[in-house]
Amino acid sequence: MTVSERKWVGPGAVGRLNILRDVKTIAIVGASDKLARASYFVSTYLLASSTYEVYFVNPILAQKGGQILGHPVYASLADIPVEVDMVDVFRRADDTPDIAKEAAAIGAKYFWLQLGIWSDEAAAVAEELGMTVVMDRCVKIEHARFHGGLNLAGFNTGVISSKRQTLDA
Repeated sequence: MTVSERKWVGPGAVGRLNILRDVKTIAIVGASDKLARASYFVSTYLLASSTYEVYFVNPILAQKGGQILGHPVYASLADIPVEVDMVDVFRRADDTPDIAKEAAAIGAKYFWLQLGIWSDEAAAVAEELGMTVVMDRCVKIEHARFHGGLNLAGFNTGVISSKRQTLDA
């Protein structure tokens, strides 16, 4: 699916900022203990640069008793022992409608699909079940964007300015 074929429209910049302000707990589905994986990089950033409680979901790692960055890994969202505000997904788009149902079942308010992940079906399911959806966006990048840390997130913005940035994009 190309960007031009997309019909679903998610929250704008102010909406995403409000989501990030509201969230206290994030479950990362598809979390990896491999340094080269995007989920590992995002996890490292969130644990070091935010106040969020981060929980990891990976059934294979959980079965092995694995940990990510010193934190336990859970086999499913239902196994996480606290209320989760946001489910952040690093899985194939085909997997996301079922993950949306699991997220709703645990009472998550937000369903976030990482960069490159888009599923109109998952968005429809999640919204029907009462969640706010963000797709094809990185939590780490968005957090850094709103907190002045894009350079810390690995982006050289090349901009030196005293002009205040607007939140309309």
